[in-house]
Amino acid sequence: MLGPSHALSGAAVWLGGSWALDYFADYHQSPLELAVGTAVCAGASLLPDIDHSGRVLTGQGGATVARTFGRVSLFVAEVVEKASLAVYTVTRLRDDPDRDNGHRTLTHTMPFAAAMGALTTWACTAGGRWAVMGVLFLMLGLALRGLFHTVAQKLGWIPITLISAAAAYGTWLYLPADRGYPLLGIAVGVGCVVHLLGDIITRAGVPILWPLPTGRRLWRMIGLPDAVALKVGGPVETRVLRSAFMVISLAAIAGLAAPAVADWVNSVR
Repeated sequence: MLGPSHALSGAAVWLGGSWALDYFADYHQSPLELAVGTAVCAGASLLPDIDHSGRVLTGQGGATVARTFGRVSLFVAEVVEKASLAVYTVTRLRDDPDRDNGHRTLTHTMPFAAAMGALTTWACTAGGRWAVMGVLFLMLGLALRGLFHTVAQKLGWIPITLISAAAAYGTWLYLPADRGYPLLGIAVGVGCVVHLLGDIITRAGVPILWPLPTGRRLWRMIGLPDAVALKVGGPVETRVLRSAFMVISLAAIAGLAAPAVADWVNSVR
């Protein structure tokens, strides 16, 4: 899936899940918590593609996440891609094919998703305000780049970076530490898992079972058969799935807002 689709899917899953928790488990979030969780989950839904590098010197190519902060994020993507390839090369079994890049390897696994969620929670809890603002800055930047892809491309990485920094600081001022900080880790972990599920429905698939061996392979790509697999960038993804994600998001927002609207209507009668 392309970056905008990943980001929309992350937003839809977080909003839909929040609606379900609110309705069935009586777990309420403030509007700020809901907005932050949605944005962070949407941003984290791009994170596994940090192993898809481009051209650092020219500032071109790479996945959406790699282009978000210009050459800095492209350089990080290059390092992650090479590290992922090294892990693949060292750990692959007899029937795992040779590879010349690390895309869709280490960062496209469940351990990576769990590690990112746990690392985020630990960093925000132990690191204080600077760690929290750092996480918010990165995730909000990715969310802006994914959810507002066309506008972000026109603006370029510098305005996106400045907007992300301002939004991160403003959010930190009002995000409650007792629920807000753990919420960030959960949102990052969920976003990464949503990314993996989105890539599973494509032909290439992801090694979601790693590090469990399957026969004589450790890095088996799990995906749909070619006949029914999603074509990346095709009409099913860009029209059908994105429309479905939008409908889910809007329905969840309406469902979450309905009780407050009903209370307001009753109060003014």
